[in-house]
Amino acid sequence: MTQRFDAVVIGAGHNGLTCAFYLARAGLKVCIVERRDIVGGAAVTEEFHPGFRNSTASYTVSLLQPRVIADMKLVERGYRVIERPISNFFPLDGDYLKLGGGADRTRAEFARFSARDAAALDGYEAALERVANLLRNMALKAPPNAGGGIAALLAAAAQGRAVASLPIEAQRDALALFVQSAREFLDGWFENDHVKAAFAFDSVVGNYAGPSAPGSAYVLLHHVFGEVNGKKGAWGHPVGGMGSITRMMGEAAAQAGVVIRLESPVEQVLVDGGRAVGVKLTSGEEIAAKTVVANVGPALLFRQMVDPSDLPEDFRRRIAGFKTGSGSFRMNVALSHLPDFSVLPGTDAEHHRSGIIIAPTMDYMDKAHEDAVRYGWSNAPVVEMTIPSTVDDSLAPAGCHVASLFCQHFAPVLPHGRSWDDEREAAADDIIDTVTQHAPNFRDSIIARQIHAPTDLERKFGLIDGDIFHGRMSLDQLWAARPVLGHGDYRAPVAGLYLCGAGSHPGGGVTGAPGHNAAREILKDRSLFGRLLRR
Repeated sequence: MTQRFDAVVIGAGHNGLTCAFYLARAGLKVCIVERRDIVGGAAVTEEFHPGFRNSTASYTVSLLQPRVIADMKLVERGYRVIERPISNFFPLDGDYLKLGGGADRTRAEFARFSARDAAALDGYEAALERVANLLRNMALKAPPNAGGGIAALLAAAAQGRAVASLPIEAQRDALALFVQSAREFLDGWFENDHVKAAFAFDSVVGNYAGPSAPGSAYVLLHHVFGEVNGKKGAWGHPVGGMGSITRMMGEAAAQAGVVIRLESPVEQVLVDGGRAVGVKLTSGEEIAAKTVVANVGPALLFRQMVDPSDLPEDFRRRIAGFKTGSGSFRMNVALSHLPDFSVLPGTDAEHHRSGIIIAPTMDYMDKAHEDAVRYGWSNAPVVEMTIPSTVDDSLAPAGCHVASLFCQHFAPVLPHGRSWDDEREAAADDIIDTVTQHAPNFRDSIIARQIHAPTDLERKFGLIDGDIFHGRMSLDQLWAARPVLGHGDYRAPVAGLYLCGAGSHPGGGVTGAPGHNAAREILKDRSLFGRLLRR
């Protein structure tokens, strides 16, 4: 017998759980169907070697919306994030750079490399913060729908006033951050290559492009508009890993009345008379619903789950050109001991609890991308390593540790017909060699490793081309144009079908914002529809 719900949500990632929670809290009968045997999507904690647990994909937190945390009562459920003592540690050739730990400390660190850069820091951070505040204010607002009539024009005007109200200097910074390369933007502030690289790193995270690519400055900005424990721009380790957050979200959704069905992969969105009416599972079972909400990416939804004949021709063409592939390679390693860095000897120091970044200059990052385009990846890749077990001993046996290695510029599709199934181990070796060059004991400390090449990220988490953001974060795929202009307000071109994942505004990262916003728009539509029926 076909089950019937008011809404069915495809995917129990954090945005799907968030959206379902708000819908159920409003009184709707909601079901989530999840392909895997665990909730959380890419924000999960899993045992990858006996006794060793880690956040196996998404690995650190900052962007999760405070409103979502409060509404889902996550703190009461045990949500706890331990802040990094410093933001990032950059081992260099014979030296190192530490970023964060307070403005005075960062200023003193920069002064070792450039007095001019130390003096420029306050102005740079103030400029970035003004524009980041703009993003924070827009994150929980639905973008105006191009062609959506008077209501959309009013929404566009309201959001445009937020930009217009900024001082002219901030408007100039906003324009630069939205269209320039990270290199152009940072060259206007700093002179030292290592100082510029410390900020430019954020511009290549999840962005298959070097810091010289136009638009990369926005990706830098996207990574700084979050907060941890009320501290803007901070990042931290969630106790229990990222899966602890989505487990609590699952509890909140279930308590609100959401039915969560695991191991229930969706084969097709059912459409009748131009309207979504439910989903068909790969088992053949059908679930009927007045509203279908997709927490999967636009490429997966519209290319594989919706019959092409149910989509307008121009939309089909646009979505065929929707760009995916973040160039990310994700690895987890079990360690017998902590890495000991040549430039800063010792173990269990503050830099072990920060982000450890191997990306000494923007030229290094550009070359890593160029190598990836030509060969598939670079033997000197961009590497970020975090070691969450330094603050959370529940993740590893006593005396041992787990490390997350999040690496950039690995081709979504390898050139010359090669396969990631054949090449993933070689790429992982290059990553380990890169870290070992700076911490000579690293390779020998590895007990086990779990590898997620781009193909693995697609197979395991449904991330097309391994794209951690569900789609490129470029100007043509942001705000009202995410995923396609005219459908940036979470509404698909099929009535009753909505998007609530990272492929919609404001984009990637563990934010909860798309889920929150989509739920609000769904409830708005249902309220309007109800009023029309009562007339």
